[in-house]
Formats: sequence, structure tokens, C-alpha cells
Amino acid sequence: MLRTILLFLLTLPAFSITETAHAQMGQLSDEAVVSMITILPGETVEELFGHSAIRVMDPETNIDYFFNYGTFQFDEYFLPKFIYGDLNYFLSVVRTAPALEYYRERRRPIFEQVLNFTPNQNREVYEFLRINAREENRYYQYDFLFDNCSTRIRDALEIVLGDDVRFVPEPDPELTFRQMIELYVDHRPGIHLGIDLLLGSRIDRVATPYEAMFLPDFLMEAFDHATVIVDGEEVPLVASTITLLEIEDYEKGESLPWASVVTWLLFVAGVVITVKNVKNGEAAERWFDVPLFAVAGLIGLLISFLWFISLHIVTVSNLNLFWAWPFHLFVLPAIFKNENRGNAIRAYFALSALTCFVILLGWMFWAQSLHAAVFPVLLLLAMRSGRLASKNPG
Repeated sequence: MLRTILLFLLTLPAFSITETAHAQMGQLSDEAVVSMITILPGETVEELFGHSAIRVMDPETNIDYFFNYGTFQFDEYFLPKFIYGDLNYFLSVVRTAPALEYYRERRRPIFEQVLNFTPNQNREVYEFLRINAREENRYYQYDFLFDNCSTRIRDALEIVLGDDVRFVPEPDPELTFRQMIELYVDHRPGIHLGIDLLLGSRIDRVATPYEAMFLPDFLMEAFDHATVIVDGEEVPLVASTITLLEIEDYEKGESLPWASVVTWLLFVAGVVITVKNVKNGEAAERWFDVPLFAVAGLIGLLISFLWFISLHIVTVSNLNLFWAWPFHLFVLPAIFKNENRGNAIRAYFALSALTCFVILLGWMFWAQSLHAAVFPVLLLLAMRSGRLASKNPG
């Protein structure tokens, strides 16, 4: 699930720069330009947040390269490494034409911001990228919020140009990281729910304008407001913006909030089963409770792994663990067999009911924003835990 949520960057055919390839890439003439390419979000999971890359183009020397910091090696070990947080991404280099053709086929709008650099500044940026793309230099530990394909471009310019490139606090979204992410997934209810379940409270603080550049759209806007020192004069960082591909009917799809609809229907079913079996025995209760507490336990187990074991920093301090208890998995046999419940089992479910109730009472005040679909789940767990705690032994 975490791979589905965080697998946002595109894999392109790539080559690393060896010493021979480094020499063959050539030097830039005074006609060269360095640009930032922004690709708007697409339809599939890995395309939802858009993409950023650097283009270096020189008509005099036939240089036209696409430098992509969002490349990873997909193999049989990728998923375990992704869940654990060992995300080894790298800078790849391809010819620009086939790279852009891929995005055209995916019907994703493409914008090019030509940067307002002198010929010497262009050469410095190009040389940095060439050296950074060597096999021994190109790998980095990926972090979705703070070190990704977009932030690497910003950082590269700051490393090369130092104080000559200046980013101002615009645009200022005045949104938390979670709210910014939700801008891109509100039409994908399943992914939206997964993000809110697995990412912890660290993404619920307001992002600074500088931090907001982790998203390609916001990086593009930040470039529009930034400046650079050219021959002692402060000028706009972006000399011109070119629309490389415009999609007339491009728009974000919409979807019904089916995740919330499903959990509310589940809650209604739980109410019916509870009321019916209070009067008529326990015929259907165990078949309802076992999958309910099993799913809650499995979610809690995954949250626990991501919080306490994985290397991810955005999955710690997750309030969802306080209702999705991994320990639910251990009481499943008692629920299924409907065996004589001792005081310990009844106390366990009483505590579960109380915890869910407390979370519901403080819904609007917790440091972490909980997904709307979780609300009926908490009601359901509180109700069913209370029911299991109140049953007489035997």
C-alpha cells in the first residue's frame, strides 16, 4: 500500500555517465540554454503529482539532454525496499525528444521555463549535472517531502550559483503537507484514504514556501518568482515560459467519495447486526466481527512497522495506531469461537471501545488530520467493542 501511495515518480530509460560518455557529451556554446521542464499530473498512480526535470539544449553542438532525478531501479527487491524506506533514487540522462514523446503519449501537459543564465552560468550548471550523473555520484536517498526530483533541481541551482539565485517566499500556500498532497488525490478516494491512514502527524504542520517546492507545480511557480544575479544585476530567474504540449480537454477527474460511503454502509450493517443479535442471539456477529477486527489489526500492524521499524520519517507519530490495534489479531480466535471470555478479554474490548470513543470526542482537536472515512469506522469499532465487552461469559 505504501508503494501505491508514494510511488509518484516516473521511470525513464536512462544511462549513467561514464568518463567516456562524459567526454562525448561535449561542451556548451554561447547559444545553449538551460530550462526546467514541468510535466503536469497524469492518470496513473505514479503520475499523480507531476514531474520535474532539467533540460540542457545547445543547437550549435546538437546537445539536448533531459536530466531526471526521479529515476529508480525496479526489480524483485523494490517493493520490500520501498516499504522499508530504503529508496535509492538516481539522476539519469536521456535525449530530450524521446523523453517528451513519452509524456505526449500519456497526454500530460508540458511546460518549459527557460532560465535567465549567462553562457558561463549555463556551463557551470551543465558541468555540475554531468558530474552528478556519473555512476559514483548519481544515487541519493529519496524522501518524498524533502529530497525528490523537484527539490534536487532547486538544490542544484543553489549549489552551483550560491547566493546569485534567490527564492522568495512566494507562492505561500499556507497549507499543511497533508493538505497539499490532498490537492492531487482528492479525486482518488482509495489513495487519499491510504495516505491518511499510513502517513503520520509530521505532515500536518504548515509547509513553508521553500518546502512547498517538493511538488512540481509549486516549484514551477517558485521559479516564476525567483531571481538570479546576471552581470551584477538582479533579474527574473525565468526568461520565458514555453508550452511544449497543451491538452485542450486536460482536467483532473472527479470521483464520488466512495471510501466514506463504504465505511458508512459498513457502520449501518454493524448497527443492524448489533440490534438484531441483542434480541435474537449471536448468529451473524462473529462473521461480522472477525473480518472487522482482522482488518483493523492488519492496518495497525502495517502502521507499527512503518512507524517503529521503517526508515520513513513521514510515517511516525501516526494517531491511527491508537484505534487500529495490532493486538486485535490475537483476540480473533476468541471472537470466532465465541468461547468463554474471561475478564481480561472483556477488559480488552472495553478499553478498545473507550479509546475509539475518546478519539471521536477529540476528532477536531488532534494534531493529526484523520480521514473522513475513519469516523464511521471508529463508531463501528466502539460499538462492536462495547458489545463484546458487555457479553456475559459463557
